[in-house]
Amino acid sequence: MLVAAALVPDTVLLLPGVAGRAPEDPAPVALRSAAATAAARAVAHAHRVVVVAPGRVTRCVVGSVHGGAGAAGVPDHLLGAPVPDVVLGPVPGAPPVPGAPGTGAVVGLRTVLDAGVAADRLHLLEVAPGPADALRAVGAAVGTGAPTALVLVGSGSARHGPGAPLPPDARAPAWDGAVVAALRAGGTRAREALAGADARTAADLAATGWAPWQVLVGALDALPPDAPAPTPEVLRADVWHGAAHAVVLWQVAP
Repeated sequence: MLVAAALVPDTVLLLPGVAGRAPEDPAPVALRSAAATAAARAVAHAHRVVVVAPGRVTRCVVGSVHGGAGAAGVPDHLLGAPVPDVVLGPVPGAPPVPGAPGTGAVVGLRTVLDAGVAADRLHLLEVAPGPADALRAVGAAVGTGAPTALVLVGSGSARHGPGAPLPPDARAPAWDGAVVAALRAGGTRAREALAGADARTAADLAATGWAPWQVLVGALDALPPDAPAPTPEVLRADVWHGAAHAVVLWQVAP
């Protein structure tokens, strides 16, 4: 059963050392701190922790995994701490496929390892955009059985203004603003905001969080009818270098 979930950004700048030697920039420091707090609180009462990150295909990453950011062009020696190697096992919901994880998956993996989660409690899913029903079925499968925490990695639009990683899109501020406002409001409005986010618009706006969000919706919908109503808490919401990043904690059950 799902007991908690943390939504964290997928920017590689959450990894210590990647931002270079510019500690005066408070944005990545604040995002990193909020993500660490959300993950630590989410996993505190879980027997199983599943990181869900955007990927090219939907799969459960299995076997030996190196927690470096080589996929983003960042060598291990810049990461400021020994880079872990962990052995990951399968989890229901997606086919087990070995292979190096993408950058977002590494960000989630490192975040939960830093929160003190042992490798034998940890699983890693990468999910690709596709039919929402299929992604929600993954969430329902992952959320069954042992008390489970999800750490969902993904960001909002990367098309905010002239400093964005991609050409700006005038729809980005309203789209991201509506999602964050709904998460702050909580209740059914929060769940409906994630479930109702249009997949095509998300793709146009380069919002990497859409597929992981659908997994969360499936896990929420699989909760028993008598489960406490989950309440999200927005710990941080920023637009930094033209990309929208939010850190959100869902406490489902004590």
